[in-house]
Amino acid sequence: MTTRTVLITGASAGIGKCFAEFYAAKGYDLTLTARRADRLTELATQLSSAHGIKCETISADLADPAAPDAIWSEITDRGLTVDVLINNAGYGMNDHFTDYDWAAHRDFIQIMVTAYAHLCHLALPGMTERKYGRIINVASLAGLAPGTLGHTLYGASKAFLIKMSESLSLEHEGTGVHVTALNPGFTRSEFHTTAGVQETVDRMPKWMWMQAADVVAEAYEASEKGLAQHVPGRANRFTASVLRHFPPRLALTLSRRRSAAQDT
Repeated sequence: MTTRTVLITGASAGIGKCFAEFYAAKGYDLTLTARRADRLTELATQLSSAHGIKCETISADLADPAAPDAIWSEITDRGLTVDVLINNAGYGMNDHFTDYDWAAHRDFIQIMVTAYAHLCHLALPGMTERKYGRIINVASLAGLAPGTLGHTLYGASKAFLIKMSESLSLEHEGTGVHVTALNPGFTRSEFHTTAGVQETVDRMPKWMWMQAADVVAEAYEASEKGLAQHVPGRANRFTASVLRHFPPRLALTLSRRRSAAQDT
């Protein structure tokens, strides 16, 4: 059997790194991309040695609109294919909308929305032609929740990924290609430290947290089943179910109160 190859963005840390470790352990070859070349090289060496798989690295900054095409050109030049795409790169912006200049928001949208869609657009034709493909777009439970005070574009970007993934899943039914939006809740990783909200989230109850490895394992199962979206963890699935049945005005009122409490 030919070995499948996985392309993972934001692979140098957090959930992306866990995805790399998970697929390497299953015998998939890897193509890892992120900004930090040194961390990518270290991870690639570790995983190749531990699992006997091939692991390519491509350093790229997805804030650059040219990055997805550059990544794909590099993949083509190296004679690689992409059987599985894990769109995972991302971060949070903690303060209010006008606390940042427009360039920061522009880069955020490029990384969190446009690059995801662009890489899907590049990957899907080959997957469809080969009659096999898996795409996991790492969204968030925030994409199912009402807007919050602060984090203005985060939930909006994740809602986009959920709807895009659902539509692509429908478009590719029966082709052997599965597209899944992964909607994790609070997950132990470097994300919250980078976003500057670690102190706040540390006050959250322990039962609300999941380990990144568990999120990744559920993502794999959901992708193989062809689910258009998946919320990992029982507590998160309960929360998602409640959110779906909340009247919008009440949900926004509760969000306002929760946001105000976190601001104090």
